[in-house]
Amino acid sequence: MNDLLIVFCTFPDIGKARETGTALVESQLAACVNLIPAVESIYRWQGKVETSAEVLAIFKTTPTAYPLFESRLSELHPYDVPEIVALKPDQVAEAYARWVRESVI
Repeated sequence: MNDLLIVFCTFPDIGKARETGTALVESQLAACVNLIPAVESIYRWQGKVETSAEVLAIFKTTPTAYPLFESRLSELHPYDVPEIVALKPDQVAEAYARWVRESVI
């Protein structure tokens, strides 16, 4: 059964990404987080085009845990409007999906 979500979220620095990712994994709202440093983001904010160096976090969670996951991520995140994008993959290895389900509340 494929009941896995992949959630993308950017952070201003590795320290905040690591702190937030650790908190979400420790609280069993995410099974895992991958941190990808040195992402360059170009975006519109308050009417201006901005460019920032950011860290991309890729979380693995479940649809059941997602409402609490999103709420906690929003609380911990330093941005006014954090990027929180959840995708449901079409295919996931069953053993990996089972591990995620068993790792998340």
